[in-house]
Amino acid sequence: MAPERESLRDRTPAGATAASRPRTARLDQPLSPRRRLLPEYDPEAFGRLSERIARFLGTGRFIVWMTVVIILWVVWNIFAPHDLRFDEYPFIFLTLMLSLQASYAAPLILLAQNRQDDRDRVNLEQDRKQNERSIADTEYLTREIAALRIGLGEVATRDWIRSELQDVVKEMEERQNGHRRDPVVFPAERSRGRDADDR
Repeated sequence: MAPERESLRDRTPAGATAASRPRTARLDQPLSPRRRLLPEYDPEAFGRLSERIARFLGTGRFIVWMTVVIILWVVWNIFAPHDLRFDEYPFIFLTLMLSLQASYAAPLILLAQNRQDDRDRVNLEQDRKQNERSIADTEYLTREIAALRIGLGEVATRDWIRSELQDVVKEMEERQNGHRRDPVVFPAERSRGRDADDR
């Protein structure tokens, strides 16, 4: 029996159940980087570069430099010795260079505009949230001011207290003189032409 056990051990290695499963990537280890056919680049760095180029293309300096280069190109190819000319009269090479410059300038300008649109969208969202907070704060302050006005409406004002004191003084004078006209429990019950809002 011992030789049979040894032959079984030789046939099935330790952890045979794990070895029989298909091999997958382990979750506790990072994946190895995949090979890519296209070169990798940082989109943010490329976007910043495109914005710089687009800003330069939109300046008067670029137009002046491009005009100077075109004038020199045309003058050289017209008045230079025949052996030194590199672009004859129809200036096909100049047309090709200008087309190439335009074909690169248009996508760079569009990319810069897209990035600016994204920034504008974020700024508008932040402005909208700030406006909502400002509106909420304004409504809260409006409710607080209304509550204070209601509370102040129930507080005795200086004019009201003065008029009540004058009524009490007159009533006391009438009592002393014995000329009391009508028995009134509260002096404020007499109407002397005051508004009800004076209270």
